[in-house]
Amino acid sequence: MKKAIFTLAIGDNPMYQAALKSFELYADRVGADLIVSKSLHYKIDIAEPAYHASPAWTEKLRIGELLKEYDRVLYLDSDVLIKPNAKDLFELYPDRDTTYWLNEGALKNRGSDIKLVTDVLGSVSWPRTEEGAVYYNAGVILASKESGLFSKTSLEDLQKLCNKISFYEQSYFNYCIHKHGLKHQSIDKAFNRMDMFGKENYLEADFIHYAGKGYAKTSRRRDVQFLKDFAEIYKDIIPSNEINELKDNAWQAYLKVIYKKYPLPNFLIKLFSERFVPR
Repeated sequence: MKKAIFTLAIGDNPMYQAALKSFELYADRVGADLIVSKSLHYKIDIAEPAYHASPAWTEKLRIGELLKEYDRVLYLDSDVLIKPNAKDLFELYPDRDTTYWLNEGALKNRGSDIKLVTDVLGSVSWPRTEEGAVYYNAGVILASKESGLFSKTSLEDLQKLCNKISFYEQSYFNYCIHKHGLKHQSIDKAFNRMDMFGKENYLEADFIHYAGKGYAKTSRRRDVQFLKDFAEIYKDIIPSNEINELKDNAWQAYLKVIYKKYPLPNFLIKLFSERFVPR
């Protein structure tokens, strides 16, 4: 069976570089090829969107192209950190007719997001559990040729949605699953551990997802927090000089952002940051 791990990482963001190091080690251990999109392959026109929208989100359509070559593809957002001892997701979730991802609808009410996508594309029978409507997070997706999701998606539909709805590609993929009656199943939160589950013991998860604020006090500090955790987790695996360089790059990038934000001398901002921002 041919397996791939796929992600998008454009530019020299140190968080992405650290994430890729964890992906490389995991791919080698589970016998998968690592495929990294370093540029965008799908042109979409985002103009005055009603909600935050990025053209990069359409790159997930490449999963469908990869499934023409690979039997199974594990998609990961580039703000995911894989632990060195993470379990093999391909083995744990073996059914190739099923799309596996985390049902965040069990924890967060996504009714408004569902209404937005159905208002544009039409109503569908949307399943519910006792916890709420089934709505999956698209930061970690395990798909197979037989599961069918990415043979039903299109750039044209994403163009209809991108300026009108929230989380346009995520809501669209959920919509397609339910519209076409495709098989789906939630993975355990250990494989998409976001801060919506709280911070307690988050470093014990297999895949730690730094979406949003990413376990930091603010989203601006997210990359610094990621590299802090990466350094602790991989300190005996990756050379210290490589880790320290990534940490320093993340710190310098953070300082550049806050230098522009606050009308204070840079030396004072740096002094306060070194004292109050964990790194």
